[in-house]
Amino acid sequence: MFSGIIESTGKIIKISSDGSNKHFEISSGISAETHIDQSIAHNGVCLTVVATSENSHTVTAIKETLEKTNLDSWKIDDEINMERSLLATSRIDGHFVQGHVDSTAICNQIKSEDGSWYFYFLIDEAYIKLIVNKGSIAINGVSLTVVEVTGNLFSVAIIPYTYQHTNFKNIKTGDTVNLEFDILGKYIINYLEKLQPR
Repeated sequence: MFSGIIESTGKIIKISSDGSNKHFEISSGISAETHIDQSIAHNGVCLTVVATSENSHTVTAIKETLEKTNLDSWKIDDEINMERSLLATSRIDGHFVQGHVDSTAICNQIKSEDGSWYFYFLIDEAYIKLIVNKGSIAINGVSLTVVEVTGNLFSVAIIPYTYQHTNFKNIKTGDTVNLEFDILGKYIINYLEKLQPR
């Protein structure tokens, strides 16, 4: 379980394939503290550390993960958001994030607002019911508040600290990001759909 508050960014330094799997070696400010079998969110995707070195760690993504996230498009030198799992004693400054990506979205527009930024994302219409104005959403692992939903387009506001300390500063129009919707909303929608007569 994560909170969506990014601890560090990391840089991809090596990518290798093994059948349908991909291994990513990442150098980051927290790599030296990682250990094998540890769960870490990488751009919002919960991945298990499979190898470590002094300044880097390696994770593996299986075919299912590559197909449902933006990991298959990662390249050497890409910057990714990183967060270690919550401690039982941690304050939850964001919201509960599982690290299980539900879908991806495409950045449609970026507006600079004199010191902050509005990012607009296009999403598959099937997921619009899981997004509400002023509700929580995780984008590339970052806990954010939805500003507005219009059709299959939604927006979030990014403050300077978040912009500088995550990979939001690298996102461009047309880029694909990972989305995880609020877990409470997913359970409510699932419950209500099961109540519908067949």
